[in-house]
Amino acid sequence: MSGRHGEYRFGVLLYGPPAAGKDTVTAALAAIAPEFRQFERLKVGSGKSSGYRMGSPEQLASLEKAGDVVYENARYGNVYVVDRPGLDDAFAAGVPVVHLGQVAGVHTVASGYRADWVTVLLWCSRETTGERSRGRGDADTTARLEAWDATQDDLDRYPGIISWDLTISTEDHTPEEAAQLIDRLLMQRAGAAQA
Repeated sequence: MSGRHGEYRFGVLLYGPPAAGKDTVTAALAAIAPEFRQFERLKVGSGKSSGYRMGSPEQLASLEKAGDVVYENARYGNVYVVDRPGLDDAFAAGVPVVHLGQVAGVHTVASGYRADWVTVLLWCSRETTGERSRGRGDADTTARLEAWDATQDDLDRYPGIISWDLTISTEDHTPEEAAQLIDRLLMQRAGAAQA
């Protein structure tokens, strides 16, 4: 892909608890450069469809049979999938920004799909997750707080599995500031790759 970040396959893995700001930081990245695009994971289930490619159990089974599931997890009664064909399309279109809520997911995608991944830990407190969730009208704030707890447990359980390229508190940085930090790191990597 040619553009702001050169002729290289760069991608961003955003990890953090619910309401840490993955959506707003991704929107701020797209405002910096339109090549930043949220990767739409395949979602098998029901509920919110915005930001996902809705799929069927049969489609998931076909991807699994072909070995094209890079990572999948179950949460909120749904299955969320990072798939190889989806990533191929995303890299062809720009710089994919993949949202993940599990350390194992970040590790699996970074090691299981060949690209220059930037790993970013976005963080906010449990109280902030609750306030943000209620503020945006989520009907499942309790489940999101449970997911925050699971995220903290996840980080505690796997303290050394990921060497985060950036750790950003979204309580201390605006989405625009967070996006600038991510973009700056990508620009540095693109420059180093071209040198």
